[in-house]
Amino acid sequence: MDEALQQALRWREEGKRVALATVVSTRRSAPRPVGAKLAVSEQGELAGSVSGGCVESDVVLAARDVLAGGEPRLLTYGITDDMALGVGLPCGGEIDVFVEELRDEERPDVILTVVAGETAGERLHDPELEQQARRRGRSHTFELGSRTVFADVVAPPPRLFIYGALDTTEALCRAAKLLGWRTVVADARASFATRERVPSADELLVAWPDEALAQAPLDQDTAVLVLTHDDKFDLPLLEAALRSDAFYVGALGSRRNQERRRALLLERGLEEAELERIAGPAGLDLGAETPAETALSLLAEILAVRAGRSGGRLKESRQRIHAGSAG
Repeated sequence: MDEALQQALRWREEGKRVALATVVSTRRSAPRPVGAKLAVSEQGELAGSVSGGCVESDVVLAARDVLAGGEPRLLTYGITDDMALGVGLPCGGEIDVFVEELRDEERPDVILTVVAGETAGERLHDPELEQQARRRGRSHTFELGSRTVFADVVAPPPRLFIYGALDTTEALCRAAKLLGWRTVVADARASFATRERVPSADELLVAWPDEALAQAPLDQDTAVLVLTHDDKFDLPLLEAALRSDAFYVGALGSRRNQERRRALLLERGLEEAELERIAGPAGLDLGAETPAETALSLLAEILAVRAGRSGGRLKESRQRIHAGSAG
């Protein structure tokens, strides 16, 4: 769940009234994705962000007005001639922000809110529409007759599955936690897979590859990293990962070792096309040397793959800066 929303719910539990501003749509390059939130308590406390600071002051004013009895409202921000001297987004994009008073005691995984048109602010309870939003898997707006509806979808965080409890593993877990990802670390060697060595892992398994995967099945929101440099672990783990829905499969090791391991996987019955999924040597070419630098390199590649990007330098890219921006 979004940290700003978590804080907003805590304020509600304390008896405070809270306004919640949510990014419901973006066009071109936007600094925060759809679903990003800014919570404003009646005492003026703030949590979260809808633009990284570009328009927050104006959104806070709208939030205070809503808490004073004003109607929920949809605000649009961006660089236009009329807004050049006022609030705007220096990145050149546009965002729509819906501001309302938070009244929910509990937050289900999908909330449908009318954000434009008649009955703005109304919650819709339609099981079919809610299921469609779940299948889409991310927050979005859609048109329903003359009304615009925002589907606020709380999806589980992406997961990083690491086989091999090494020094780089702890650096990976610490960095992934900053991204809001969940981490699973597995190693058959009990002396390696300890809380002292990997204190930041969300889940730590002392298990062989088949046992670990039975306890933590791979899905389309999982990235897999194999770090052990040991065929008895690497080969079965990679084979299973390549035949799963994991969106990323990476393995450490020299280019020579990658080719040797590739030949062994072919002998195990995998196809050339399946082996092309392996990111090996894993990571972006950052010149990494230390465990922390290596973790940054690995996670950078994983993020790029998940966003469908090459991972090159932004100054040389012709794509939008923010992968989630639309329009």
